[in-house]
Amino acid sequence: MAEVIEGHGGELALAAARAFGVNEMFTLSGGHVFPLYDAAHKTDFPIYDVRHEQTAVFAAEAVAKLQRRPSLAVLTAGPGVTNGISGLTSAFFNASPVLVLGGRAPAFRWGSGSLQEFDHVPLVAPITKYAATVGDTDAIAGEVRAALTEALTAHRGPAFLDIPLEVVFSSGEAATPGEPAVPVLEADPDEVAKAAALLATAHRPVIIAGSDVWGGDAIAELRAAAEALQVPVFTNGMGRGALPPTHPLAFAKARRPALNEADVVCVIGTPLDFRLGFGEFAEARVVHIVDAPSQRATHVEPVVSPAGDLRRILAAIADYTGDRADHAEWISGLRSAEDAAKARDAEAMAAETDLIKPARIYGELRKVLASDAVTIGDGGDFVSYAGRYLEPAQPGTWLDPGPYGCLGTGMGYAMGARVTYPDRQICVLMGDGAAGFSLMDAESLVRQGLPVVMVVGNNGIWGLEKHPMQAMYGYDVAADLQPGLRYDDVVKALGGAGETVEKAAEIGPALERAFAAGVPYLVNVLTDPGDAYPRSSNLA
Repeated sequence: MAEVIEGHGGELALAAARAFGVNEMFTLSGGHVFPLYDAAHKTDFPIYDVRHEQTAVFAAEAVAKLQRRPSLAVLTAGPGVTNGISGLTSAFFNASPVLVLGGRAPAFRWGSGSLQEFDHVPLVAPITKYAATVGDTDAIAGEVRAALTEALTAHRGPAFLDIPLEVVFSSGEAATPGEPAVPVLEADPDEVAKAAALLATAHRPVIIAGSDVWGGDAIAELRAAAEALQVPVFTNGMGRGALPPTHPLAFAKARRPALNEADVVCVIGTPLDFRLGFGEFAEARVVHIVDAPSQRATHVEPVVSPAGDLRRILAAIADYTGDRADHAEWISGLRSAEDAAKARDAEAMAAETDLIKPARIYGELRKVLASDAVTIGDGGDFVSYAGRYLEPAQPGTWLDPGPYGCLGTGMGYAMGARVTYPDRQICVLMGDGAAGFSLMDAESLVRQGLPVVMVVGNNGIWGLEKHPMQAMYGYDVAADLQPGLRYDDVVKALGGAGETVEKAAEIGPALERAFAAGVPYLVNVLTDPGDAYPRSSNLA
């Protein structure tokens, strides 16, 4: 006879989550979810609380991304859940296995106007892989297990459960949680073989690897495939660092000539979206390798699109033994373009100007960031420069909002990164616009002893909107912020530390002080508002 566990709804939910490796809870306090707190408190299960519910979900997402396992956000009913919607949506776009447990007004009074009575499930269903209301205490553990299994099944993503007040406060029992059983999807071997042959026999092949290569734990297999077939690799999202910058097949700066001249482009673990020109690569044939059929592009027609476990697909490609072309000349040409672009970047990153250029900030950051530092981008224009000038040395060290492009991830991602890595450098890069979304949660970092370094590129404008609007209309509206605002004073008032930098030569020493401080520390760098990242618009 199977063993059972007994307890109130919070204890049953937490027991089931633990079986999937969940080790922490991110939350903002609310009475509807007290039993979950009680279960955590009685078992020394860490609780991290925040000042806005979106930060709780972003923190859980950071843990899910960095550790490639589920993480938990607990939100109270009504506005608690709706405040977390942007975090849930980002997790959905980023394939992050976040579980959100929501409070819910009591079922026995439903329709009577209880406090925060709202049916969350129809709202979150389109942005989750699993969304349900648990109607019985005995069913809680099983529902948590089902939700987390779905969250971990490719294509991964968030799950949501809400539990009515009387259900979560009542006692019940459930079978003792067993080991998770997550199905593995096998790709069509003929499609995999065709993809391998296309890459091997192309004269000018290119690989672009994205976040799902990291999320699917396929970094080693990607390297093996690239090395076996001698194909240059570009990356985006959490694919960054999959090959170290010194690897002979790792490229970042030569993307334009590569994609303009390639005859085969193989995109692995990332959608053919606006970041990749919607999959239109001049005359190249497109191979799209995805972790589930749902991720196959529908707006373009790849030559082949294997769908399944990325480790197995890439391992099979690495084992390809058929005909192949010599790619040495192609790689050599791209290396020349890469080196020339790096030389231009080095000049920009060393620029001595009266108004600080964003590139100079990244030049100084490169000098102080450790190889295992986790770098977090939360912004538009300022973070666009980060993507250009920072090259992660290791996989799993870069966090950005992903294709949904939601600002305000910074403090939540920082919290999740610090919880994951207590001894690494954690550096958040924020535009001054993005700082307005989540900077209050610097107080949450201070209060819970979670030091991070925040670098704000402060140009006093919404850079990705002001310059394009000027170009389109000859004027701009709703695109100005307060020039020279002391965001460092905000963090100081919240218990942290910081300083404002106005001269390029002051950036490096300020960063050194920030990383040595041992408290949340904000370096507020006043940058040139006329310096815009070289693209016309972020609307595509």
